[in-house]
Amino acid sequence: MKRTITNPVFEDEVRFVKTAEESGGEVTELEITLKPGGSNDLHYHQTYAEVFTAVEGQLGVRLGRKAEVHLLDPGQSKMVEKGQIHAFFNPTDGDITFKVELKPGHSGFEQSLRIMYGLAQDGEVNDKGIPTNLKYVGIIARLSEMRSPNLVLTLLEPLILWLGKRGERDGTRDRLVDKYCR
Repeated sequence: MKRTITNPVFEDEVRFVKTAEESGGEVTELEITLKPGGSNDLHYHQTYAEVFTAVEGQLGVRLGRKAEVHLLDPGQSKMVEKGQIHAFFNPTDGDITFKVELKPGHSGFEQSLRIMYGLAQDGEVNDKGIPTNLKYVGIIARLSEMRSPNLVLTLLEPLILWLGKRGERDGTRDRLVDKYCR
């Protein structure tokens, strides 16, 4: 299994430093390189916290519904508690590198990243990096236990999660895991 994956839509890179399996479930540790302007949308995780640490360049972290901005210089960290709304972004005009630790480790999150990046490599995502197959979106949401505070997405969540559950029952999740995570 590859230790480093790249998303061609955003040209970002994720390196798996330590997986949940390797740490006995204690931590998932990632190192991410993000291009200028790179970011993700506000979201939260249901079962794990995250610690963001800037390594090279300045990392932006947004927290809460009002998206309070924290700019982290190399060596500085920010803890995001389970259930806390957050996002990260690159506020600079150069590439940045940062570490993310999920506590406890989460193999489903790891699989969801591998699947999302694999689908992007295969051209099965839109220009925002979202899979064009809604069943895949549901599978990724169920694997990652990641949710959106966006009202529209919150209203669509039951349908998306139902599609993901359907994808588990019909073998779609297993096929995606076999293709992108093994």
